[in-house]
Amino acid sequence: MSTTATPRPAATAGPPHGAIDPRGPQLAAGLTAVVLVAVLLLPAPYSVALLVVQAALFALGAVRGVQATPHAWVFRTLVRPRLGPPREWEAPEPPRFAQAVGLGFALVGLVALLAGATVVGQVAVGAALVAALLNAVFALCLGCEVYLLLRRATARRIAA
Repeated sequence: MSTTATPRPAATAGPPHGAIDPRGPQLAAGLTAVVLVAVLLLPAPYSVALLVVQAALFALGAVRGVQATPHAWVFRTLVRPRLGPPREWEAPEPPRFAQAVGLGFALVGLVALLAGATVVGQVAVGAALVAALLNAVFALCLGCEVYLLLRRATARRIAA
């Protein structure tokens, strides 16, 4: 018997410091999409209340990070233990930025709905819904991509 420990393969190793499992935000996007569909289908008092809840969830994810949301708790507690390790880990900053973008759309939608500009509110909610569905179904996070584009643009500007 060998007394040396065998290193764990990279796929089963724990996350690098601060990194997150990208499947968590993908699950959150699916749950968000369900809420946003309900916002678009329900009558005014219920749709506004749901949009307030969704805006609060976006704000929590933007301020404290996606790891601090109820969606992340559901993923960590109920879903992740039943899955294998992720193929790769993700930095938390892009999803956090995406939450801020979602918050912006939710706030525009909320203000518009409260002001009686129903079409503007529905377009804003619809834009957030499209982004959530792209993440949930295709693992394509538009807010994350915008974050990376902004980082590259600012890095080039600093380098120049």
